[in-house]
Amino acid sequence: MNYLVFDIETVPDVASAQRMHEWQGLSGNDIAQALFALRRDEAGHNFLRLHLHKIVAISAVFRQGEQLAVWSIGDETSSEADLIQKFFDLIERHTPTLVSWNGGGFDLPVLHYRAMFNGVVAPRYWETGRDDAAFKWNNYLGRYHERHTDLMDLLSMYQARACVPLDELASLLGFPGKMGMSGAKVWDAYQSGALKSIRDYCETDVLNTWLVYLRFQLMRGQLTREQHAQEETKVKDYLIRKNLPHFLAFLHAWDSSSSGEGAN
Repeated sequence: MNYLVFDIETVPDVASAQRMHEWQGLSGNDIAQALFALRRDEAGHNFLRLHLHKIVAISAVFRQGEQLAVWSIGDETSSEADLIQKFFDLIERHTPTLVSWNGGGFDLPVLHYRAMFNGVVAPRYWETGRDDAAFKWNNYLGRYHERHTDLMDLLSMYQARACVPLDELASLLGFPGKMGMSGAKVWDAYQSGALKSIRDYCETDVLNTWLVYLRFQLMRGQLTREQHAQEETKVKDYLIRKNLPHFLAFLHAWDSSSSGEGAN
């Protein structure tokens, strides 16, 4: 196994918006609220266009050989550029299979725009066969290729009307789902200085994604029932060993949830 499950958390890029709109003398929150108002007028909702999202957290599950790790890249003082470069450096070093939930529709496009903005270099990720023939028919950019598995995209058969929220599917399968925060609350948390809470929340999201992916691998015959059970046990053992409050809360919620008898 060589997998990198990833998720990002973002806030409005108020500094760029201030330059673009020449909004002088406004606070960061005033600028964000102005952006939200413009977006509501344009689209009827607050969700900003992707180039206006600033990345404040990238979390990952890394599974390779006997190794399992769950963490947020960088630290609370890391710049956006550093977070993004470290993410693509992981791909450069390990060439993992990427796994996401809506990564093709949100996380990766945001990473593309923000990588350009920050001058990030990521040759392995952008490889399509010019320097490595193995990437010609299986690369990170092809929607139907397997170097990146966007679970939401694949399970919905690429039909927007068939998409479901990760939180609801994870809960349906007996996993914790959202815990204490949602993407809509990240801006408020960021303003209050709660970056650690944002990073912790992002880590629980990638844990949910990994557990859903393991169930997907069981369904498609890539894991036996015994292997699937071993992988879940590996996750539980890791959470216990790390003994972090948000990991233990995740484990408690998981143990308290429905066990999903169809997978046992």
